[in-house]
Amino acid sequence: MAKVDVYAITDKLDDTLLQVAATRLEARGQNPRFRAMLTEYLDAMRIEAARTVLDLGCGTGVAARAIARRKGFTGRVTGIDLSAGLLRVAERLSTTEGVRDQIEFVLGDTRRLALPDEAFDAVVAHTVVSHVDNPLLALKEAARVVKRGGTIGIFDGDYASITFDHPDAIKGKAYDEALVSAIVTNPRLMRQMPRLLREAGLELVTSYQNVLAEIGRADFWLSALEAFRKQLPKSGAMSEEEAAVWVDGRLADSRNGVFFAACNFYSYVVRRPN
Repeated sequence: MAKVDVYAITDKLDDTLLQVAATRLEARGQNPRFRAMLTEYLDAMRIEAARTVLDLGCGTGVAARAIARRKGFTGRVTGIDLSAGLLRVAERLSTTEGVRDQIEFVLGDTRRLALPDEAFDAVVAHTVVSHVDNPLLALKEAARVVKRGGTIGIFDGDYASITFDHPDAIKGKAYDEALVSAIVTNPRLMRQMPRLLREAGLELVTSYQNVLAEIGRADFWLSALEAFRKQLPKSGAMSEEEAAVWVDGRLADSRNGVFFAACNFYSYVVRRPN
């Protein structure tokens, strides 16, 4: 079975796996350290001054809701995603949080946006470009729909750096590689971003670098591991038995206080020239 990034096919997942993805996206989005990384680059974008914001690959609407809740923000957010199922979750959560009137959720493809040129003051691509099979095309589309002088915020993991400790170092490396093949299409993309931004005609304003590591006991990574239990077999990266053994081993490490996992995350704030 060919390996596939499960987050690249959210429009094709069954209800069970779609719920697994939605649960993970929301748990991750509510983690204080992960939330701080979103806040960091939204602050740099001065997103509250934007009247129109596009959230590319919005998923369950984590970034869209965060923008709508920001003090001083009186504009509107358009969230676009490939998955009708995730958009239904996004609509429900935005209603629950009282920001539904500020957000419109639209079914669409980040590589081929059915949107006019220069339609938005700002664009956000929060944990999406690593799952796109043609990230340069997605960046060019973002550059097309943002107004001249407008800003684009791009945030994602450097998934080539993701690692979980394992008692056997050789097996641990193999498990890390299997995991990457299951959850991401472009594991080295954020390292390539400066080059791609130049090709897309965008100017770098600033960037941020973060390491999300947990040592001893897991917190952020707990919901990830439970998602991996289902996602790894679906992707073809591991059998169900193999995935269960690996996940249970890492959960046991956390209970025993010997857990280690880490991944680098990067944010780019860029500008479309006037």
